[in-house]
Amino acid sequence: MRDRFPHLGILGASLVLALTVSATPVQADGVAPGPRNLACEPPSSIDDGWTTASPDSVGMDGAQLCGIAARLEQRATKVHSVVVARHGKLVFEQYFPGYDQPWGQPDGQHEFTATTKHDMRSASKSVVSLLVGIAIDRKLIAGVDEPVLKFFPDHQTVKQAGWEAITLRHLLTMSSGMKWDEARAWTDPSNDEPHLTFEADPIGYVLAKPVAAPPDTLWTYNGGGTELLGNILERVSGKPLEAFAREVLFQPLGIPDVEWKAYKNGKIAAAAGLRLRPRDAAKIGQLVLNRGQWNGQQIVSADWIAQSITPRFQAIGYFGGTLFYGYQWWMGRSLAGGKEIKWVAAFGWGGQRIFIVPELDLVMMTTAAQYGQPKEGLAAIDILSNIVIPSVRDAH
Repeated sequence: MRDRFPHLGILGASLVLALTVSATPVQADGVAPGPRNLACEPPSSIDDGWTTASPDSVGMDGAQLCGIAARLEQRATKVHSVVVARHGKLVFEQYFPGYDQPWGQPDGQHEFTATTKHDMRSASKSVVSLLVGIAIDRKLIAGVDEPVLKFFPDHQTVKQAGWEAITLRHLLTMSSGMKWDEARAWTDPSNDEPHLTFEADPIGYVLAKPVAAPPDTLWTYNGGGTELLGNILERVSGKPLEAFAREVLFQPLGIPDVEWKAYKNGKIAAAAGLRLRPRDAAKIGQLVLNRGQWNGQQIVSADWIAQSITPRFQAIGYFGGTLFYGYQWWMGRSLAGGKEIKWVAAFGWGGQRIFIVPELDLVMMTTAAQYGQPKEGLAAIDILSNIVIPSVRDAH
C-alpha cells in the first residue's frame, strides 16, 4: 500500500534526497560503534545463527563490496541496509541512518543497525508462500489445486460467479482472474487495496469481487489473494498467522525478533505487514537457496521451493515486463561481466528486496525508504548487478 499499508507499488521515478552514508558494522551487542570512515569489516557475530566470514574467504572481493556505501551516496538513494551472504556465511553488512515510514511508528529520521527491525512490506507475500508450503508438507492443506471456496463456507453468500474454479495455485500465482486494481492512487475509491485495511470483513470483500477472466489467463498484481492465503493458514492451523509463522518458520530459523502488523481493522496484514531484522530477512533467502534447509534442518520441502521459484507468468507492467512470477516469488536477471545471471527475489514496496542467486550461491538483502519514488527499488538492482555479483571471483 502506497502510504501506511504498502504493496509492491508502481515501479518508476527519480530517486531524491541524498543519504548521509556511514559504514556501521555493529558490535556484538548490536550497537553501532559510532562515526567511522568507509572502510568496512566482516560482519560481527551477534549469536543469531549466522556464521560470519570475510568476503575474500568465500571467493568475493571485499574491497569491491566496500564500495557500496560510496555508490549509494553517489546515486542519492535512501537505502537503510545491505546484507550479503555467500556459501551459507554472512560476509557483508552495512547500515545507514535516514528517513523512514515504519508501520505503526512516526515517520522521520531513524537509526538502523543489525538489531533493528524493518518493514518488509510486500516481501511478506513470499513468506506467506513458504508458510503455505509448510502447511501442505504437514498435510494441513491437501495441495495447491484445492478450491479456495472450500476454506470459506461462511462466505458462500458473497461469492460471485466463477469463484468455483479458483484454486490456491491461482492465488499464489496472482492469476485468479478476479477483478482487482491496486495500481491507482491510494485515495482513489477504485483502488481495491485500501479496502483491506478499513473493511470490517476484508476477506468477504475479496471473495465478493467479480471474476473478470478465467483463472490462469491473466496475471494481475493482487494483495487480496495473499490475504485469503493468510486467512486460510489461520483456519487450517487453528492459530493466528503470526503464531503459526513463529512456530513453523521463524523459530526453526532462529528468528525471535519478529512482528506481523495488523491493518486498522485489526486483521493481520498477510500481504504486507511483516517486520524483520535485515540479517533475519537474509535467512529467508538462504532458506530458499538451500532448497528449504537451514543449518541442516528441512523446514520446508525442496519440492515446494522448486515449485515456488518456477516461472509461471510474465509480470506485465513491472520493470518493463522483464520479470517472471512464481508462487509469490519474482524471477529476473542481471547483466554482469557480459553474462546474464538469473535470480529469484522477494520484493517489498520502498526498496525492500531479498535476492537469491543460485548460480553463485549468493543472497543479498536490502531495506530502504524509496516509497512512492519512480525508480523505487532500482538501487538494489544496481548494487546487485554492478557491485555484488561482479565481486564474485570464482565460478562456484
